[in-house]
Amino acid sequence: MVRVTTTNRRGVLRAGAGLAAAGAFAAGCGSDRAAPPTAPTVAPVSASRPAPRATTRAAPAPRAYPGLPVRITHGPRTKPQVALTFHGQGDPALARSLLTTAEQHGARLTVLAVGSWLDAHPDLARRVLDGGHDLGNHTQRHIAVNDLPEAGARREITDCADRLTRLTGSIGTWFRPSRAPTASPLVTRLAGAAGYPHVLSYDVDSLDYTGPGAAAVTEKVLAEVTNGSVVSLHFGYPDTVAALPDLLHRLDRRGLRAVTTTELLS
Repeated sequence: MVRVTTTNRRGVLRAGAGLAAAGAFAAGCGSDRAAPPTAPTVAPVSASRPAPRATTRAAPAPRAYPGLPVRITHGPRTKPQVALTFHGQGDPALARSLLTTAEQHGARLTVLAVGSWLDAHPDLARRVLDGGHDLGNHTQRHIAVNDLPEAGARREITDCADRLTRLTGSIGTWFRPSRAPTASPLVTRLAGAAGYPHVLSYDVDSLDYTGPGAAAVTEKVLAEVTNGSVVSLHFGYPDTVAALPDLLHRLDRRGLRAVTTTELLS
């Protein structure tokens, strides 16, 4: 059984991130601060691990995991696997770069998409699924859903679920609250009523949205990741794009395989 833990945001990245990280950290769940305009060049990937051929993949529905808590923070600590989960919004070019890099390394991600982002870039829903990744719901507008009254919180969840259904035929495999590491009891109940048996949290926060630099993102994750970890990362930030190749390589050297959350918990 997966142990329920209370997810606490850890302190800012070592001194290198400094006070610059503190302001963005307060926003939680990724800042609305615009990402730097120039995307970095992604390091080449070994030809020994070619990208898989994309095929149209039916969108899976959420499923219940008997014995697991409603609020999931991490997977089994007995398996050498981790789930890299991405808050889905921002520059679509950076999103495509991250997906391609992961596939070239044989890794699979979990993307929690913002509904308004899907409205602007509807092709990315199918792009995520065709790459073999999990796709889920991260609310419609990426606002502080735990702070909303019941009707507003319900709309944030169901509006994004409606977008996912229209684009993929499914409400997505996971729900994660926006602007909070864990869902409130009200949001947890509303997510269950919308069709999500579990709410996905995380036990490792990369703090990539604070713009600390690619090396700091990698070191923050590696300092905390362990068997079964669920890692919070973001689309839309060049530091994350630049960090991913080295992060995947170093996870692989530790014997930790990056898999979808569905695989991690299965």
